[in-house]
Parts: sequence; C-alpha cells; structure tokens
Amino acid sequence: MTTTAIYAAGAVCWRLIDGKVHLLVIHRTVYGDVTIPKGKVDPGETLAQTAVREIKEETGLSVHLGVPLGVSTYPLSSGREKIVHYWSAEVTDQAVRESTFIPNGEVAALEWVTIKRARSYLSYERDVEILEAFAALVEEGVTATFALIAMRHGKATSPSEWSGEDATRPLAPRGVKQAAGNVPTLLAFGPHKIVTSTAVRCVSTVSPIAAAAGIEPKRSDLISQDAYERGESDVRRVVGRRVRALKTAILCSHGPVLPEILHEIALATGSTRGSYLGSAAALETGAFSIVHLSRTNPSSGIIAIETHEPRV
Repeated sequence: MTTTAIYAAGAVCWRLIDGKVHLLVIHRTVYGDVTIPKGKVDPGETLAQTAVREIKEETGLSVHLGVPLGVSTYPLSSGREKIVHYWSAEVTDQAVRESTFIPNGEVAALEWVTIKRARSYLSYERDVEILEAFAALVEEGVTATFALIAMRHGKATSPSEWSGEDATRPLAPRGVKQAAGNVPTLLAFGPHKIVTSTAVRCVSTVSPIAAAAGIEPKRSDLISQDAYERGESDVRRVVGRRVRALKTAILCSHGPVLPEILHEIALATGSTRGSYLGSAAALETGAFSIVHLSRTNPSSGIIAIETHEPRV
C-alpha cells in the first residue's frame, strides 16, 4: 500500500429473494446517495478484515467474503487517491434475522434490489462497474461459492540451526508473527475445516486461526513434505474430500507440495491448466492463495484465485 492513497474495502452483499438474486444497497445520510457497503481501512487492518467490519458496522450484517470483484480507484477532492477493493458476500437468512441495523448518522436506510434495478439506482458509475463483475458471476451460475485456501507454513527455524528431524523444526519468531497476522484475513473468508501437514511448523502455523475460528485442525501425513519426498503422499485424496464437502477449508503444507495441491484442485474441478496455477503455488513462507470454487457446480472450474502475502 502507498502512503499517499486512502485504502478502503467493501462487498456486493447478495441473497436470494423468491428465487431471484437481490443486492443490498445503502442510502447514505450525509451524501444523500445510493452505494455499495464499504469503508476505509483502520490502522493495522487487512483489506478483507476491513470489508467484513465495515459491512457489519454499516448494515448490521455478519458476512464472510466470496469471490473478489475488482478494485475501484478514483481521486478525492483533497487530491489524494482512493482505492477500494471489493468482494462478493452471500448474506444468509440467519444474518438477516440477526441484523442490528437501525438508521443512523451515516446510513439512512438499507434496500434489497434486483441487479437490473441496481444498475440505474446506484449513484456512481464506479459502483456499477463492480456490480457488472458480480452480474457476470450470476450469468455464469457461479454466485454461491466456497474456497480452498492453500497455505505455506510460516518462516521456520533454519535446518542448519536445528539438530532434530526436519519435521520437528519449529517456527522462527517471524513465523510465529506471520501465523498470528494471518488470522484476521482468514477469518473474513469463514473457514469450516483446517487440514495441516503433521510437521511442527505447519501445525504451529494454523494454531492461531484454529483457536480463533474454534476449529480442531486435522493433521495429515498425506500432505507432508516427508511423505511427498518418499512418494507416499496423497494430495488427491485430501483435495477431493475438501471439494466434495463444498465448504471453505485451509490446507497448510510445504513449498514442494503446494504445486501438487493447486494441480489437484484444478483437476478436481475441471479447470484449465496454466501458469496461473504455478503463480498461486509459488508462495513465500506464511503466504496463502485462496481458490474460489462454485458451491452449486464445482466442476465448472476455478472462478478466481487471490494470493495474500504475510504481514511480517
């Protein structure tokens, strides 16, 4: 992020009403406009974390993020540039029932409208452009999604500084910070399952997000580096289970195994192979790639991949 720009994040919140996709727009009190929920990044926040927080604050709705929809960039009257990152976000019936929204000094009203209505209703062309990115997903029938998050373990103690077996190498202090720093972003995507290599550095990497999400990680030699190097890993079995489950999951493994994980996700979903898979697998320690897939038709292929670098 550049210091001169103002960063913000939001989402196109959607739900089915009488079988038809409706989007949430907000009527802002001060500006008298109609727009998509979004807000500025607070100090120390990640963009994904901001999007979820701002939606909660503006609409009272608790959501998890789906597919990235793009970035809006525009100048402000101050001369600074504003850069807004957007995702899709499906709103559950439970979230609607539990919404805490009341009209306030920032948002006067919420309204659910059809895509057709939103095109002429939104006050800004830049919002319409984000809307069209979402509308394209609707046209393709891949609106409802889940994600497989391929993660590389955090920075570990160097092999030259460790006398034990490789699988017992612990995280270095930087790796511990990376693991903790990833939690807010990972929570924004609502993981339901965590599968980790049995190596200590992988188990330690997922421990903070497991604690925050209330998930007991499943330890598996099938995606460990030792098993991979012995020719005894079974990435296909692990990935296949997670694709069939249709729920967002984290798979924490090692640099040499990550290309196989991305390859198997592509095979399991009928995706075209390409250099994009290599890019998504070429992660530095502590980084992760979020692979978005259709919940209603996983065989329609990978919808999008976003890579998040560690914050330290």
